[in-house]
Amino acid sequence: MKILFASSEAHPLVKTGGLADVSGSLPRAIREAGHDIRLVLPAYPEARANAGELRLASEMYLPGAEGSVRILEGRLPGTSVGLYLVDSPEYFDRRGGLYGTKKGDWPDNAQRFALFARAVCAIAMEHADLDWKPQLVHCNDWQTGLVPALLSRENERPATLFTIHNLAYQGLFPKELFKKLKLPAEWWSWHLLEFHEQLSFIKGGLVFSDWITTVSPTYAREIRTPEFGCGLEGLLQQRSDRLSGILNGVDYEVWSPEQDFLLPRSYDFEHLDRKADNKRALQQAFGLV
Repeated sequence: MKILFASSEAHPLVKTGGLADVSGSLPRAIREAGHDIRLVLPAYPEARANAGELRLASEMYLPGAEGSVRILEGRLPGTSVGLYLVDSPEYFDRRGGLYGTKKGDWPDNAQRFALFARAVCAIAMEHADLDWKPQLVHCNDWQTGLVPALLSRENERPATLFTIHNLAYQGLFPKELFKKLKLPAEWWSWHLLEFHEQLSFIKGGLVFSDWITTVSPTYAREIRTPEFGCGLEGLLQQRSDRLSGILNGVDYEVWSPEQDFLLPRSYDFEHLDRKADNKRALQQAFGLV
């Protein structure tokens, strides 16, 4: 299967949290299973610096960008996973964090990730002239929420999958940005992208994707309750027939007690007795012995 994996961060290119760990390890596992999977994310300066050799694969004009948008192609370091970086300097070539600075979020995050979504759709629909079309677009968290929405208007589109990593982060923006982004007027509705008089990027993924997954069966149940649903439990209940919880896997090369230099004593399956040394060290560190 041909899969386009869209994310706003991926280890070892750029990372702010667990999304990057999944986006860096899951595509590799899928590639090793025999699928043609390619990762796409914004061309942040750190991502470009860590990506290794890149080539200009495509250049195009998209709504919301003052200049051309370039697609840089390479490989996810240490893997055979194809990599696309969406290069729009006005939105992604800046100092600071991926989503903002210590003072707060970037004021143009809606424009930034709307453009990213349009670029992902261009790749998915072969409008980027990359001579490759995925059968599935796998989107992750609110930063890619507009991708399933935009693709829903296309004929002969790939299937879409949206994964919720943290429902608390929803990509909410003022109503005036809905108009500024020139999204279809009919999408401003409580059962589509409107959420308490705000534009909700995550609802784009929840409403329009063909299937929804989250990071565990437990979390899939929790987010359908008022306690954990963050105001979206009703929508998730409506889509429960298209919602699955899949427990995140573990990258044994990264999380290996045999090679973890932070442990007082390494161990493996044949030397489990060494775990007792680590327990004693932890107890001593907290004054429990």
